[in-house]
Amino acid sequence: MRFPRTSGVLLHPTSLPGPLGSGDFGPAAYHFVDWLVAAGQKLWQILPLGSIGPGNSPYMSTSAFAGNPLFIDLQNLADHGWLEPAELNAHFPSDRVDYGAVIPFRMERLHKASQRFFASGGVNDEAFHEFRTKHSSWLNDYALFMALSQRDNRIEWSEWEPDIANRKPAALKAARQRYQEEVRFWEFVQWNFFRQWSALKTYANEQGIKIIGDIPIFIAYHSADVWAHQHLFYLDENLHPAVVAGVPPDFFSATGQLWGNPLYRWERHEQGDYAWWIERIRAVTQLTDIVRIDHFRGFAGYWEIAANEKTAINGRWLPGPKEKLFRAIKNSLGRLPIIAEDLGVITEDVIELRDHFELPGMRILQFAFAGDTSNHFLPHNYQHNTVVYTGTHDNDTTRGWFQSATDHERVFAQKYLKTDGKEIQWDLIHAASESVADMAIYPLQDILGLGTEARMNLPGKAEGYWEWRFQWQQVEDWQTQRLREISAVHGRNAIVPLPVPEYPADRPVP
Repeated sequence: MRFPRTSGVLLHPTSLPGPLGSGDFGPAAYHFVDWLVAAGQKLWQILPLGSIGPGNSPYMSTSAFAGNPLFIDLQNLADHGWLEPAELNAHFPSDRVDYGAVIPFRMERLHKASQRFFASGGVNDEAFHEFRTKHSSWLNDYALFMALSQRDNRIEWSEWEPDIANRKPAALKAARQRYQEEVRFWEFVQWNFFRQWSALKTYANEQGIKIIGDIPIFIAYHSADVWAHQHLFYLDENLHPAVVAGVPPDFFSATGQLWGNPLYRWERHEQGDYAWWIERIRAVTQLTDIVRIDHFRGFAGYWEIAANEKTAINGRWLPGPKEKLFRAIKNSLGRLPIIAEDLGVITEDVIELRDHFELPGMRILQFAFAGDTSNHFLPHNYQHNTVVYTGTHDNDTTRGWFQSATDHERVFAQKYLKTDGKEIQWDLIHAASESVADMAIYPLQDILGLGTEARMNLPGKAEGYWEWRFQWQQVEDWQTQRLREISAVHGRNAIVPLPVPEYPADRPVP
């Protein structure tokens, strides 16, 4: 699918400013949309909106459908009378998310808000009731799963009471009644997530900004989806994963990446006409305007690793569903705006699958200078139906990359880009913008000229990442103007005489 010639910025909502420890769907998110408009951008790319998993990664969520409670704007709940102003007083780091402190703080406030909502008759609230009905296909299992998980967060669902782990109807009915209050809490949380995100997305769309979402190919083992759809995954007689997902040794790791997600029984998905996948894609496309599918190559062929392996070195390639899955999605949902994350070990069958459905692939400029002029990450080798990035959430910032690059990479980049490297981040932004790629995306860290300290993630490292946040005082007028002009002269926007908004150090007002 061809996209208009546009550009945008990669920034996950957790990285937004705000007084309560983590970016959320509050005023700073609306102000960021205003900044995108002022900077002449048309796209806002985010990471998965689901809850975080081990290592604070948004790619290991407890649900393929539910949203991250941390994104809920608590001030909005106070505006509804469900929280007291004094309950929002807190002191957190402004440059990073301290998950160990933020999660209990925010979850405690959500519990208080839920109690007050239901104490005032919220169970009969029409909007809440409509939400529960509309999303019942996944919400019922998710809310019960989370309620059961709260009993003892140290064990996985396979260690629950056997009748509940095996989803015996009588046991599920009794558990739903027993934990009714906890179930309602999680329904309340998701209702607030969806209504707040819907309002933010509507605002962005009204300003001409489209949202690029992200869908991980795999699901966390301890998730409502695996528990509710056990037959769709490779599980052993004890309901544990028999084989798990990952990738063999690559650019990021000499021992590969052992993700640990359970693998799909693709033949059973096919027998069910890929219904679960269709509903998953439908749900994400309702939340976003464009969808990036992570690890697209896994649909052509995936790396299977025995569950008892300690690294991803020992594994084997097996065929994925290939065109059968995407044909079923297309037949059910129509032609969708999908970006294929085609990085890693890319074989001819991956390219054929991507091109058969006319999906744009990805090009990363930081990967462009390690080889010679045939490197397909170099702009002169692009095709139009492509999305180019200076780097992604898995890369170092461009400044950090250049400082740690090999001599060959630095010399090649300087010659190719005709630069001395002092503003390498702007050199890569300029190269991406002027390329023939239909879409160009820049992490906010590169626009701000930040170094390795602002890196979002380092694949293979379980701790210390996904924490970076920016502050409005880091955003300077000249950066906004320069980005707008670069995008305009390369035909990615029209020069619009918009004033550059101010960036208050405290909570911004859109």
